[in-house]
Formats: sequence, C-alpha cells, structure tokens
Amino acid sequence: MVVKVFGPIRAACPQRVMACLLELGVEFEVVPVDLQAGEQKQPHILARQPFGQVPAIEDGNFKLFESRAIVRYYAAKYAARGPNLLGKTLEEKALVDQWLEVESHNFNDLVFTVVLQLMILPSMGEHSDFALVRSCEEKLKKVFDVYEERLSKSTYLAGSYFSLADLSHLPAIRFLVDEFKMGHLVTERKNVNDWWKDISNRPAWKKLMKLAQY
Repeated sequence: MVVKVFGPIRAACPQRVMACLLELGVEFEVVPVDLQAGEQKQPHILARQPFGQVPAIEDGNFKLFESRAIVRYYAAKYAARGPNLLGKTLEEKALVDQWLEVESHNFNDLVFTVVLQLMILPSMGEHSDFALVRSCEEKLKKVFDVYEERLSKSTYLAGSYFSLADLSHLPAIRFLVDEFKMGHLVTERKNVNDWWKDISNRPAWKKLMKLAQY
C-alpha cells in the first residue's frame, strides 16, 4: 500500500515526513497542496487536517496529521526495517522525545517566523519585519549554542545514533543554510557543523532534495 502524503514537496513539515519514509524504505506518493492559493483551507483538506495545515497522510484506511506524530508512527511501525529512529531502551526513547520537543518548541517556531517574514509574506506582496528576523536570529544563536554543547559530548542529539531528533531538524536548517544566508549559525559552531554535514549527506535526505529539484 503506497502512503499518500498531502502537502507541497518543498514545504518543511511535509519534508520531515518524506525524509522519514525514505529512511525506512516506505513507498509514498506526494499529493500536492497549493498553499499560496489557500488550498489547505478548502473542505477536502480540512477533512484530513482540521487546522488547515500540511502535511497529512493516508495509509490505506488510516489517516493522520501533524508531522512529528506521523514520523513517530512510521518509525514505530517499521522499527524492524531501516535505521533505529526511536531508540531501543526506555531511556533512549525518552532522549529522542526530549530533543524532538526541543526542536518543536525552541527551534522550529523561530525558523518558521524567519520563513514567514522572508519568504511567505513577500510572495503575498506584503512587507517583511526585518527587526523580527534579527530577533529570531539572535535567539537561534542561543539554541545552536545549546546544540554545540550537546554535540560536543554526543555524535547525534539523542545519542550515538541518528534518530528522529536529528531528522526533524533537516528541513528547517536547510532553509537557514540555503535560502536565507544564515549558514553562519551552523558553520561557526564546529560540532553543529560536523553534525549538519553528517545528517544532510544521508542518502535519504539527498534523494529527497533531488525529488524536490533543488
């Protein structure tokens, strides 16, 4: 059964899901959603995602939304194939969850604000708030400093293995590095830079970048 992923292939949250599916070797089909045209607010999308956001998935009769819930689901469903993305012991799983929470609450919102101000609003003919962008950049420096300290003691965020905690950062960091010339946030920190080079060169992520035609 081919998994259907509803959302633009270049949007960060759908990419989180697609990267996970590629890591696990799960076949999927992208069902595009035109965000600029407001398709995510149309009834057929709201029936899948009542908050009018992306992504959502359809796996046979099973439907799910929220990207981090989706990647947790597939990492558990296919734990016997592909890399161990969730951790094996109770303690390992707790650490993966901890850093996923950090990504969700301390990192992602800042990057989303930058994306909104520098990409989404200008595409709608609206002005960017550059003071807000600078504020987010200053806050991101502090987040990356925490990551630098963590990665001085551990190859990956949750331990010695690549997990959902690392995977979940891939789309947002790509925006910072490739779209907004904020790569210095990564390159100025040795351990963060080594980590980014490692995770962004994984075959699954490189395949997704090719599919997205960057």
